[in-house]
Amino acid sequence: MEQLKTNWESIGLSNDFLFGKIMRKPALCKRMLEIILGVKIDRLEYLESQKSIDEEWDARSIRLDIYVQDNREVAYNIEIQTTNTGDLPKRSRYYQSVLDMQQLNKGERYKNLKRTYIIFICTFDLFRMGRHVYTFENQCREDGSLRLEDDTYKLFLNTEGVMDDVSTDLKAFLDYMGGRPSDHAFVKVLNDEVILAKHNKEWRREYMTLLMRDQENIDKGREQGLEEGREQELEEGRKEGLQEGLKQGIEQGEGRITELMQKLLQDKRYTDMEKVISAPRYRQKLYEEYHVL
Repeated sequence: MEQLKTNWESIGLSNDFLFGKIMRKPALCKRMLEIILGVKIDRLEYLESQKSIDEEWDARSIRLDIYVQDNREVAYNIEIQTTNTGDLPKRSRYYQSVLDMQQLNKGERYKNLKRTYIIFICTFDLFRMGRHVYTFENQCREDGSLRLEDDTYKLFLNTEGVMDDVSTDLKAFLDYMGGRPSDHAFVKVLNDEVILAKHNKEWRREYMTLLMRDQENIDKGREQGLEEGREQELEEGRKEGLQEGLKQGIEQGEGRITELMQKLLQDKRYTDMEKVISAPRYRQKLYEEYHVL
């Protein structure tokens, strides 16, 4: 328990739990989006936040850090990513499909789909080119000036960028998300919010409960993996013994046993293969079942 308390004290805004809590304040979330996108936003409405969305057409579920919509009905999904799992581009594709399904009711026309931005704030350089921001939209391969205009945008922000390619505001924000200090006014506001959050007993209790639940799931998964490993070792050992029995049958010249063992092995009837060697009556029954003459 003491270790969990220490963990709570050490996390920063790059922690998805804390990020999701602090960015529930519309003024902070609005200002962050304005800095990232370089646009003016009048107001925000929270659609989903830290909520799992399960689609009937897919058993997979996703948990959104921040999901908001502005006054123009432009939707924004903002995600914190501290580990390079190697699947972010494909994950962004999946997120896009889920957000589209959330927007469009049955029978509605496709033109009703609104503009969406999927934004990953990464504490690593996913594309290893030194940029602070990588923005993607669909365009024609043969003519780069031709845009598909499907109103979908995917942004991958990099806290470790080295190029002079973003505004001072965004650079300060990314530095802070990367664990580096900054005197920027907005960063100071964010840092004050993080300090206040550490004194929120309800959030701390919720965070510790989630950590303990995650650890329990990890332990269960580890135990299940060990059990499967033990079963696999036993199965492999059994197969080796059965293969030895097959070899013995061949050496004894018992063609029928060899044929029967091969058929049982193909059908993965390992227990029956054991009985073939030790139970003559059962072996005869298997001969008849498999029509081994």
